[in-house]
Parts: sequence; structure tokens; C-alpha cells
Amino acid sequence: MSSRAPNEAHVIPLRRPQGERPAASPAPPREPLWRDLVGDVLRRERLAQERTLKDVADAARISMPYLSEVERGRKEASSEVLAAAAHALGLGLGDLLSRAQGELVRVTSRQSGRSRSTSTSPYNGMCLAA
Repeated sequence: MSSRAPNEAHVIPLRRPQGERPAASPAPPREPLWRDLVGDVLRRERLAQERTLKDVADAARISMPYLSEVERGRKEASSEVLAAAAHALGLGLGDLLSRAQGELVRVTSRQSGRSRSTSTSPYNGMCLAA
């Protein structure tokens, strides 16, 4: 329990005591997750086609709640599910992944302050591992 009276104010100093270190600098921006990027691409394409979640889920033969979770980046979908969702939207799996890769390059370039043309990677961001 506190030794202060119930109505006693607690004073918080505005300056750091002498010799105390300043707070650590903010953490660098975190890398975007692949599932978030893919989900964003799926949702954007579905909305651009003015289709409902139910319509696309039925065409892809996956559950509507699962497709919603994939679009929101909450589920790490298998390549089969991604291919089915892409085909339901009239895209190939390569189209979906290429758009997600473009989004990855755009987001990471913005975070690092570099333009896409100054990237030093010979793969220009396209390097997937199994």
C-alpha cells in the first residue's frame, strides 16, 4: 500500500534527474507482413470489381469468414487458398503475388525514404523462399 494520504497529489518531475539517461530512440518501422500485403491486394481487387465477400468466397470455394480473415491479414493462407481467391477474382496466382510484391516495394521504399530506382538489390524485392 502507499504511504501517501488518499487525497495527496503525486508530483511527477518534468526534467530528468541529473545523470539519468534519455529514453531510447524509437524503434525502426517494422517490415510489413506478407499476409497483410496479400490481403490488401485481394480486398482492393474485390472492391474494384464491386463484388461481395460472399460472392468471391463462393466462387473460390472457401468460407466467407476465412476469406475475410485472409483479407485482413489475420490468417496466413496456403498457396492453394490464395490461388483459389485469385482465380475467383480473375487473376492468376502470379498476378496476385506480383501485385503484393509491388506493394512491398512501395511500402518499404516509403519507410526507408528511398525511391524504388535506388534499390541496390539485384532482385528488386522479388525473392521468395519456400
